[in-house]
Amino acid sequence: MARCVRWAALAAAAAMLAAGCSTGSSGGSGDERSDGARPSGGSSTTTDAKALPSALTSQRLDWERCKASEDGYTPSSDWRCATLKVPLDWSKPDSETIGLALIRAEARGDDRIGSLLFNFGGPGASGVSTMPAYAATVSALRERYDLVSWDPRGTGSSEGIRCRSDKDVQASEAVDITPDTPAEEQAYFRDASEFGQGCRKDAGKLLAHVSTTDTARDMDLMRQVLGDRKTNYFGISYGTELGGVYAHLFPKNVGRLVLDAVVDPKADAVGHAENQARGFQRALDNYLKSTGQDPAQGTRKIVDLLDRIDTDPLPTSSERKLTQSLALTGIVLPLYSKDSWPTLTSALESAEEGDGSELLALADGYNDRDASGHYGTTTHAQRAISCLDDKQRPTLAETKRLLPEFEKISPVFGPFLGWDAAGWCHDWPVAGQYETPEVSAPGAAPVLVVGNTGDPATPYEGARNMADELGAGVGVELTWKGEGHGAYGSGSDCVDSTVNAYLLKGTVPKDGKVCAS
Repeated sequence: MARCVRWAALAAAAAMLAAGCSTGSSGGSGDERSDGARPSGGSSTTTDAKALPSALTSQRLDWERCKASEDGYTPSSDWRCATLKVPLDWSKPDSETIGLALIRAEARGDDRIGSLLFNFGGPGASGVSTMPAYAATVSALRERYDLVSWDPRGTGSSEGIRCRSDKDVQASEAVDITPDTPAEEQAYFRDASEFGQGCRKDAGKLLAHVSTTDTARDMDLMRQVLGDRKTNYFGISYGTELGGVYAHLFPKNVGRLVLDAVVDPKADAVGHAENQARGFQRALDNYLKSTGQDPAQGTRKIVDLLDRIDTDPLPTSSERKLTQSLALTGIVLPLYSKDSWPTLTSALESAEEGDGSELLALADGYNDRDASGHYGTTTHAQRAISCLDDKQRPTLAETKRLLPEFEKISPVFGPFLGWDAAGWCHDWPVAGQYETPEVSAPGAAPVLVVGNTGDPATPYEGARNMADELGAGVGVELTWKGEGHGAYGSGSDCVDSTVNAYLLKGTVPKDGKVCAS
């Protein structure tokens, strides 16, 4: 995997390979609607923040046909795009502003509730690009909601950060992500420093203002400008952390919040890396069992393959070689979705025969590299946001003490994630803000927290922790015994109907409800 990538808590990752129960009583989220016609300027007041300048809260959004994206895709005429002005620095709301790119498709039905905001994770994922592709999955919700998403600050068309040129990104693929010698260690940390300096040079003062807290405050201004009394929100993967932080900052403004594929709010940076090692190894074990292999033996076979590639990268159908980092990334991507497991089988078989082409193609898909060699910037924004959030900066010595435990958790993924804990934010130009996010939300309406027992990127245990941290009477957990990243729209009628009843009718399920299929 290239040094600019940590495995994302990214809902869209599984879609890269796509061709495309009882209910509880009605709860405190209520059946609240926006009054009157769809507003184009904000008149709602916030109940949990200092009064903001009217130039912000009364701005009118100019919804127009969306322009073509960088890859040439243009959303259908159902979709409209606009730009929302938000403060660069939320401690100085009267000062400089930046623009956030928004996208919206209006509700189809007459019984409209309001806006439903979506964040697809990462951090760093473009909501403007992802929302139209995800609309079919949430088509039932459009009957009563305007579907709204945005590019969070520092991503996509919202002052998107680019820390490296395409040439430099490709060159970084040769850096050993599990260094074995002092020279490789020096190259590893030098690469990390250079990445951070590239971000600082490109983003300037914005780099200190792309935190999850900043984006949560952007969301509440968005609520006001869209004319909604309450925030209705669907957060997936990293979007669950954003939703939890929002609920903590603005508990009285919480409407109906769904958090699916939950990031563990109790885990610090090292704990998150351990959770991912555990989650991806669990998914790999389940994959190996599905092919009739013993997980321990299958794991050892993959470790041996990666070791050989580390020493001697594999040829591919292009001029590029498959390095260990790219091979590992290629293995990770199909684990996001059970439907992609056959793709992993084919890629591993080809690699064992000496051809790295299929694993390289998977890695390129994850790294957002197109056929011309151009890379997207999702991973650049991901690192900028998470390194501003995370205060923890493990040293080289601390990392080496942690490595045996990482390898014990996962012989395949542990070594990379252990080193990544030290390299990810090494020598970062701005300080991190917290060890773990604060998500307690006393007084908020019930928040539906959805966990999947087979989730590789955001292991299931995080869902219970999020529900507990939100607080008694707020966090309501729904469990799906499935595979892949996320639960809603993944084939469980039980999950989908429960989430739909909550969002469309305000029906809060019993805490601890389990969907077996």
